[in-house]
Amino acid sequence: AHFCTQLLDLTRWRAFCGLRCDGWTDCTPHWAHLLFRNPDVLLRAVTGASHLKHVECVMKDNVAVVRLNSPDNKVNVLSEEVSKEVTEVMDGVLGNRAAQAVVVISTKPGCFIAGADVNWLDKAGSIKELKEISRGGQAMIQRLEDSGKPVVAAIHGSCLGGGMEVALGCHYRIATRHPKTVLGVPEVMLGLLPGAGGTQRLPKLIGLPDALDLCLTGKNVRADKAKKLGLVDMLVDPLGPGLKSPEEGNIEYLEDVAVGVARLANVASSPPLQGMCIYVN
Repeated sequence: AHFCTQLLDLTRWRAFCGLRCDGWTDCTPHWAHLLFRNPDVLLRAVTGASHLKHVECVMKDNVAVVRLNSPDNKVNVLSEEVSKEVTEVMDGVLGNRAAQAVVVISTKPGCFIAGADVNWLDKAGSIKELKEISRGGQAMIQRLEDSGKPVVAAIHGSCLGGGMEVALGCHYRIATRHPKTVLGVPEVMLGLLPGAGGTQRLPKLIGLPDALDLCLTGKNVRADKAKKLGLVDMLVDPLGPGLKSPEEGNIEYLEDVAVGVARLANVASSPPLQGMCIYVN
């Protein structure tokens, strides 16, 4: 009860569970039954799934799968609203004992995260505001990197700019070997450099020469090249024709592979995962 009261106010919990009771004591048998029979209930309540627009969170085999999909945009971008939702969900997931590992994936066809929302940056009225945006992004990604739980980025489609920085903050990166899957930090084309830790994590991951090449030219690399550079740890071949559309099938398959890797990673290490060999049939 103490754990739940720290995370949830009673009104929100009752509304989520569909319970009618006048006090916390009256609710206790109901929420206790829900928690121990179905940890997903607690995960959804903690992350506030009912009010989220851009982020969905589900549990698969004790792995929290965080799915990104901005419904009103052709691509996922890290706007102020999206960033707040991602931060809220991650805080809930990483603090939830039912989730032993985390997968970050996009269900947007052809796009993981295409970068930060330039309009959000344009609206900043001062250098101080820009610094706050950058520090907010750094704090969110640092939270992933410092997590005691393995965090796996499952990448299909464009993974650029802020999206690449989110992936860099994860402990393990899986990408589809698909023409739409490209990775990079093209901010320099707008006169910017990565502002959420990418300038520090890239050299550590792939070495200074290759990191400078990516940051200063803005070039994008496809999945095979990213694997050779060390940007991603594992490649997944796209599926052939099936009952579902190719995009839907590829995303579902990638998610299943990522969940399997996250489960193995949780057993093998409490991160980091870099350099770890995982074989998936």
